[in-house]
Amino acid sequence: MAILLLLLLFPAAGVAQVPVLRISAENTADHVQTRAIARFADQVQRTGKGRIEVRFYHSARLFRDRDVIAALTSGKVEMAVPGMWQLDRYVPDIGLYMLPLFYGLPAATHYRVRDGGIGLEVNRRIEQNLNVKVPGRWLDLGYAHLYFTGTQVTSHKQLTGLRIRIPGGAANRGRLDAFRADPVVIPWPDLPNALDKGKIQGVLTTHETVRSAALWTKGIRYGFEDREYFAQYVPMINARFWQSLSGELQQLLISAWEQVVSRQREEAATAQQQARATLQANGIEIITPDEATLAEWRRVARRLEPAIIRELNIDTRLVQQAESVVTD
Repeated sequence: MAILLLLLLFPAAGVAQVPVLRISAENTADHVQTRAIARFADQVQRTGKGRIEVRFYHSARLFRDRDVIAALTSGKVEMAVPGMWQLDRYVPDIGLYMLPLFYGLPAATHYRVRDGGIGLEVNRRIEQNLNVKVPGRWLDLGYAHLYFTGTQVTSHKQLTGLRIRIPGGAANRGRLDAFRADPVVIPWPDLPNALDKGKIQGVLTTHETVRSAALWTKGIRYGFEDREYFAQYVPMINARFWQSLSGELQQLLISAWEQVVSRQREEAATAQQQARATLQANGIEIITPDEATLAEWRRVARRLEPAIIRELNIDTRLVQQAESVVTD
């Protein structure tokens, strides 16, 4: 009777606990990134067959991406997929992907670098610096371009003197400095007021972001589709949690993640194209420079690249390896 009473009072004694994988995302439920993470969570829950429990929190219900790195490393959440622009302050070599070297290049070239040996090395440095596991390839957001209020920019020379809002980053600033624009950092919540009051003439962002914020209602009239940089989201799992899993469960997570990436990248590209059409339907005129023009101005921007590399403290060996892949 005493043994039965103990079992009733302490049913978990001696029984292994099912690991709980809490995933935090900032984007809303209908975002292509969120939908991909939801498919990953469902796949893990389904194939795990009770060996792991997944709890997915989107729409910043747990953390905003700017705060999720600290939460992840401290164990307040087990997994997050923040934008790469949130990470270069922790892992300077992520800034490699935003250098002028990549300005205007097609997505396939970005993938050759990021999904290859260089990308594996950058992932290793993320893991080392942040005490996390990167389970696989990164998800896409897409290209960032330039958008303007009163000036229709049809050539790079017209960028001279235009004050353009950037989210931050030495690479963003250096690239626009090379084009003789005037980049300024303005927090996103303050952007509508800055546009209304004419404090800026342009914005560096994506088609999808312009659409979601309906920036045509804030004065944006023109787009300059020059592929400033290619934005992605980085999957990361807390290292202590990762190491607590069996090898079988680790492989399950890696496999489930890989299954969502290709489809998500296709969906992200489609979303950007649909957003582009929405911008045009709302009166935004879009100019797209040709490849020769982009190549010419990539050479111009690269004149400031050594200074950007020094400021960001990017490993010059990685830059040389990336240049070799890009020019191959």
